[in-house]
Amino acid sequence: MIIAVDGPTASGKGTIAKALAAHFGLPHLDTGLLYRAVGYQIFANGGDPEDESDALAATDFPDSLLENPELRNEETGGLASRVSVHRAVRQALFERQRAFATQPGGAVLDGRDIGTVIAPEAEVKLFVTASVEARALRRWKEMALRGESHTLPEIEEDLRRRDERDRNRAEAPLLVAEDAVVLDTSELDRDAAVAAAIALVEQHGLASR
Repeated sequence: MIIAVDGPTASGKGTIAKALAAHFGLPHLDTGLLYRAVGYQIFANGGDPEDESDALAATDFPDSLLENPELRNEETGGLASRVSVHRAVRQALFERQRAFATQPGGAVLDGRDIGTVIAPEAEVKLFVTASVEARALRRWKEMALRGESHTLPEIEEDLRRRDERDRNRAEAPLLVAEDAVVLDTSELDRDAAVAAAIALVEQHGLASR
């Protein structure tokens, strides 16, 4: 069974995808981490994230980079959003994601275009969302735990900019797949969000078989 989990930044999709993978015994891929790796590699190369050729060159990053904790910081997340608009970058990473999605037994993938582009045949498609305010508060708490100091208004503005880029890019924009189930986590804590997601997968996954 392929489970596609899409949604905007800080909606909780990553946490939910990991929990679904553990619950159903499936491998998990955070596809956003691939784009973060490209963004980080561009920075390491001294390149320009707005330049498609620089971004494409950075897709040849070593697999070991995916274990680098710096990929999770806010600055790298901003770079990922900027490089993901390039068609050449998305094409370069497409096959890597497809191979993971179509492996024997199935998989769980989270990102922004899993249900619409990477695995449109997925048996279950969840679109996890939340208000900008709720997402900003979560991100602020995560950053505070890491010792990063940003104000809530700064984080809200950054999320709005990312949402704008993700929804309006020419290649694989952030969209709700026609057959996706929307899960709003604005008022849910982690356990409640995970429980709701598991129930939805069990309901829709069984129905699709």
